[in-house]
Amino acid sequence: MKRNATLGADSVPTDNTQSRESAARHRWIALAVVTLAAFLDNLDANAVTVVLPDIQKDLGAAFGTAQWTLAGYTLAYALFLITGGRLGDIYGRKRLFLTGVAGFTAASVVCALATSGEMLVTGRFGQGFMAALMVPQAVSVIITMFKQSEWPSAFAVMGIALSVGSVGGPLLGGLLAEWDVAGLGWRALFWVNVPLGVAAIAIAARFMPETRSETPLRLDLLGVLLLTTASLGLMFPLVQGREQGWPAWMLLLVAFALVVLAVFVVQQRRRHAKDGAALVPPTLFKYRSATVGLPLTLLCYAGVASFFLVLTFHLQMGLGWPVLKTALVLAAWPVGIIATFQIAWRFSTGRGHDFVRGGALLLALGAGGVIWTVLAGGGDVNWVPLAASELVMGFGLGLTAPVLTAVVLGDVPPQDAGVGSGVLNAAIQFGSAAGVAGVGAVYFSQFTEATARADYAGKTASALAVNVGLFVLTAVLATFLKTATAAKPQETPAAADPAPAAAPDGPAPEAAQAGKPAAALTT
Repeated sequence: MKRNATLGADSVPTDNTQSRESAARHRWIALAVVTLAAFLDNLDANAVTVVLPDIQKDLGAAFGTAQWTLAGYTLAYALFLITGGRLGDIYGRKRLFLTGVAGFTAASVVCALATSGEMLVTGRFGQGFMAALMVPQAVSVIITMFKQSEWPSAFAVMGIALSVGSVGGPLLGGLLAEWDVAGLGWRALFWVNVPLGVAAIAIAARFMPETRSETPLRLDLLGVLLLTTASLGLMFPLVQGREQGWPAWMLLLVAFALVVLAVFVVQQRRRHAKDGAALVPPTLFKYRSATVGLPLTLLCYAGVASFFLVLTFHLQMGLGWPVLKTALVLAAWPVGIIATFQIAWRFSTGRGHDFVRGGALLLALGAGGVIWTVLAGGGDVNWVPLAASELVMGFGLGLTAPVLTAVVLGDVPPQDAGVGSGVLNAAIQFGSAAGVAGVGAVYFSQFTEATARADYAGKTASALAVNVGLFVLTAVLATFLKTATAAKPQETPAAADPAPAAAPDGPAPEAAQAGKPAAALTT
């Protein structure tokens, strides 16, 4: 398969001599600033969920708007993830990084100033789009500025930052809301991004060299447009259908979206045959591991993302817990991930599909424990078994995330690994958005303004049962992944995107830098 762009050997600085000297002097500073940007993205992703009930009450927003606050961000991120990486290859990674950080900061201001749910959702879509321009360039900095032997150390820096964002995001959101800093409440969460974003822009402008691919590249803008149309057409009815009474036009919208999705498949085949620049190369699906693994990824992350939406609303709206208490209990989840991540990373050789299956079953077991705790507690839940159940879920994702890429891409040859990794990371985001929309619709459809707190337990349990089903289905589907395809990930740190190591003897494909590390997705 033709490789349209690469990172590493064929990714040369605009001015070779000057940029190489600059990179040698300032590369760790550049790494720090792009890591800060990735940290901001991960921090927001993990913090917004815990303050979402406060946001809904303050803005008087409908449940559907609350869903869009989460789903809009992840959907925008997923839709432009691969394209964002490609734009950096074409127009310069420093330029795209600065554009992304500036846009992310501006979108954060929109969110902080939001006077309505619609304004907040607009800001969140903007954050997701700008993150898709910003985050891919962070990984490319490591690939282009550091020797391959230095990748583990560089990825370790980013891995630590992402882990801190995963654990600290809910806690920061809880603290800011609880302390009501400067009377801002939940808005402080978005204002925090402004000084950090400005600092990142100033430092990157000074220390980050410009790099781009020397290979002529093309964008599949039609593919992005078709996929965006199909995605919104399928998700809008899920989120808004109940509130609008499922009018006939909404059902027609679903049918239209399915037609557009079919057109997208045809267009991708033709674009790939023409110049190899398809957004989702059809050749990826000739590999059994990808054909099975991508649906598996969608299922798993649909369950993960929606689980915490439901649980957060139950704890705060159903039980009246303060935001900080909710955040402290939810912190058990990323702690569990960190505890088992290295175990999976070190011992998954030849057994990757077993780790995915076992991790999915632990996710189901932990979610079942949460259901039992919710039903047993009724109007008052004991935080100890609740936190313990979340810890088990964290163990599950910790066993799954670090080997998921290696398993899904197990049959994919090195020349296609970068593209496959980019698609996989996009699938994680699509799954998260679809889960929030779908499971959220099941959950919120049970409520009216007259719903009493005493009625929350049963309704929450019924929605969480959908999550258990998603995790069990993930475990069942994992059995179809061949043992032979389960390769151990490269020796890169836990939270680093394993994609760049897919071609250890040569430059990493461009799509390898097109995604957020899977393990960082703990919301």
